[in-house]
Amino acid sequence: MNPTTTSVPLATGLPAQFLWGVATASYQIEGAAAEDGRTPSIWDTFARVPGAVVNGDNGDVACDHYHRMPQDVALMKSLGVDSYRFSVAWPRVQPGGRGPVNPAGLAFYERLVDELLENGIAPWVTLYHWDLPQELEDAGGWPNRDTAYRFADYAMLVFDKLQDRVDTFTTLNEPWCSAWLGYNIGVHAPGRKDFDASLAATHHLLLGHGLATQRMRAAETRPHSYGITLNMGTADPYGDTELDRDAARRADGMGLRLYLDPLRKGAYPADVVADLAARGSALPVQDGDLEIISTPFDTLGVNFYYGQDFAGTDEQGRTHEADGEPVVRSVLPGTARTAMGWPITPERFTQLLTRLHRDYPGLPMVITENGAAFDDQPDAAGYVADDDRTEYLASHIAAVAAAREQGADVRGYFAWSLLDNFEWAEGYAKRFGIVHVDYETQERTPKQSALWFRDSIAALRG
Repeated sequence: MNPTTTSVPLATGLPAQFLWGVATASYQIEGAAAEDGRTPSIWDTFARVPGAVVNGDNGDVACDHYHRMPQDVALMKSLGVDSYRFSVAWPRVQPGGRGPVNPAGLAFYERLVDELLENGIAPWVTLYHWDLPQELEDAGGWPNRDTAYRFADYAMLVFDKLQDRVDTFTTLNEPWCSAWLGYNIGVHAPGRKDFDASLAATHHLLLGHGLATQRMRAAETRPHSYGITLNMGTADPYGDTELDRDAARRADGMGLRLYLDPLRKGAYPADVVADLAARGSALPVQDGDLEIISTPFDTLGVNFYYGQDFAGTDEQGRTHEADGEPVVRSVLPGTARTAMGWPITPERFTQLLTRLHRDYPGLPMVITENGAAFDDQPDAAGYVADDDRTEYLASHIAAVAAAREQGADVRGYFAWSLLDNFEWAEGYAKRFGIVHVDYETQERTPKQSALWFRDSIAALRG
């Protein structure tokens, strides 16, 4: 691959020991949905609900990574990354979500880890990136307390087999998405719309994280790093009014503090608990749960895409919803947008990271996802000259450097995503990859952004 020809300057301002990586998720890239003993996940089921996914797409084949894994690892090596963040498919390792390990399914991840290590790339394991076995959803899913214990059992099946070769284990990816989008809004699997169920799912996801972390740490034969990955943005008042300030507080409480406060402070935020009580809802906390949830961990994974403003009135000036709840209206900043319609707000990335450093001190952070979808236009050879994505990466990496200058302990950055892939409810219509994938031929072609990323890493390493 030749050096990138973009006019976007290479990344600067980060130390030579900074960790660089790329990230993916199992259901989005693996395919082989019914091979070697894998059973359906909630996303296999949800993707078959008419209208749930754009164009009726599904992850049956996706990027066929299950069969093309060595090629994809070689691609990572060519980019010069230090680490690869991937997730393990629960229904591939433990079909049905209960019982013994599926040796054929787990063997794939053993081969992947070995291939990475042979190529000088450190594996970064995410144990859960949304593919809950369908049988566990049929039994109640994450709103069912038992699922937290099933998750800890599954985590140990993976940990016992891989702990000799893997240094970093992350329990959950973006529990807010699993709980809120999956059980309240219904736009992600399993597609339920039940506010109280989403609260229960939130608590049980965090409980599962604590249980799994405790069990892995107790069983380790050598030191490891344990973590959890949260998707977070900024919640600023839209205007200088008490209503807007309260709307921002509510959004911040449900989107960030509801997760980080119990994880780091051993208690749910009092104002959020009071807000929930006012609507007749509560988190299903049992004695001892918060001690488990606040089990110490080593690294906070930060997924950032954009920041938002919040207003306490709707567009007609009303202050309450039809159900009597206060209005909390998202207002996207008036910046350039990605193909997802998301605003591009790198300055708010710095704002978030410095806030996390201030409010939750003493916890190293790694950016586990950051990237953008754009309407890529490949040439005849499949190459994409994506200045827009390259500029997005450059501005956000610069935002990380700025946060570090202000004291934030950020130690690494994983670009999302290595490959164009199945983008959840958007199907294959949106492309986040720094590598273009021709879904008909499965040919991979590094985009301009991938070459810029490679060259930036090399330049920073001297």
